[in-house]
Amino acid sequence: MLAFLQGFSYGLFLTCLPWLLVGLVRPELAVPQDPASRLQVILRYCLLVPFLCLLLWLTSLWGGFGPSLGGWLAGLVAIPVALPLERRLRGWLGRRRERRRQARLAAQARQESERRAREVHEAGVAVLDPAHPPADADDLVLALCRAKQALLDARRPDLAVQADRVYSRYCHVLKVLGGRFDRGELAFARARELVTEVCLGAVDTLHTMASQASGVVSVDGDWVRRRLAREGPGLSHQEREALRRRLELLEETERRLRELAARNEAALTVLDDTAVSLARIETSRPQASVTTERALAALSHFVERADRYGRDGP
Repeated sequence: MLAFLQGFSYGLFLTCLPWLLVGLVRPELAVPQDPASRLQVILRYCLLVPFLCLLLWLTSLWGGFGPSLGGWLAGLVAIPVALPLERRLRGWLGRRRERRRQARLAAQARQESERRAREVHEAGVAVLDPAHPPADADDLVLALCRAKQALLDARRPDLAVQADRVYSRYCHVLKVLGGRFDRGELAFARARELVTEVCLGAVDTLHTMASQASGVVSVDGDWVRRRLAREGPGLSHQEREALRRRLELLEETERRLRELAARNEAALTVLDDTAVSLARIETSRPQASVTTERALAALSHFVERADRYGRDGP
């Protein structure tokens, strides 16, 4: 065994120089890292592998035997055999890390979505489930469900909340409208038509937001910023400009999304104004025959007379 190790160290050491020369010409052939660099080649074949050879050689000196031919041949083929295996191992580890990262991001997105849903629910906003629309959903509510699903597919749950807010305002306005007018009246039909048009405009805006967000869903802005901050000076001019262009696309898209979100906020404000205005309309006849002030005055007078009756009575 010690003779094999001694021969292995000799054979491995002899292959350092050829692999160093190959790596200096084409680094991707000599090192398993991706991307490969000449610095990695130098560190591997000038420091790491020679140190391993020295360690194996010192270990094999205990037996006092000469190097074996089998060990020497094994050392010669060690690097060509180890490189593909190391590439596969690194690829497997990289895919495993990526799966964990994706799972972590998905869990964070799910937690964030649940948190926003709880906040919306606590704020009194009805939450739409695109997979299970309400039983009495009309065409507008179904369109809101589709718009929300499109935003969720674009990984923007923060924007999908607007669909819930539009749905809540729509239901509230219809409830107030139904309490002020009869469903057969022309005013009810006209008001509902106008409210529906405003909400349909908001649905169109939500679909536009989903389309804008889906265009950059594959761009990882955090990764681009880290790469520019960590390797900015070492990047080529072309790659650096490409990364900066990605950031510009993200910024332009976010600015456009903010503008579209502001348009929906204006629509929500119109719906709130409509609900308040409708709530002020008095369409029912008063139940009391006298005003509240006169009733309060008469009740106070009755209480005074009742108290006097109690003092003067037997």
